[in-house]
Amino acid sequence: MEIRFEMTEDILIAYLFGELDHHSAGEIRTSLDKTMDTFRAKHLILDFGKVTFMDSAGIGVVMGRYNRVHEKGGRIFVSGAGNYIYRILEMAGVFTITELCKSPKEGIQILEKARESGGEV
Repeated sequence: MEIRFEMTEDILIAYLFGELDHHSAGEIRTSLDKTMDTFRAKHLILDFGKVTFMDSAGIGVVMGRYNRVHEKGGRIFVSGAGNYIYRILEMAGVFTITELCKSPKEGIQILEKARESGGEV
């Protein structure tokens, strides 16, 4: 599993590559938390476009990051999930606490529109 980060204002975008399973979840969790803290990210976009496999440990990574983002008053998005990853996340109820977007760009646009309209971001 590999992870790359991009920061836009207070939005951290995490691009995930490979298998998000019990072998890699701890390292990914630590890397996400450290990067969010370092850059003081309020919002998080997790891009699953290049994730080839995910198990329950991957669901735990998403759920745990939701808690951290929620504490900061932020929003969390899942983007790029293919059919396989989407079904796993949907069955686990992840989309009841996260927002689904087609791409990180779309997630950023949603947040920018909320800012412009004076809505809660």
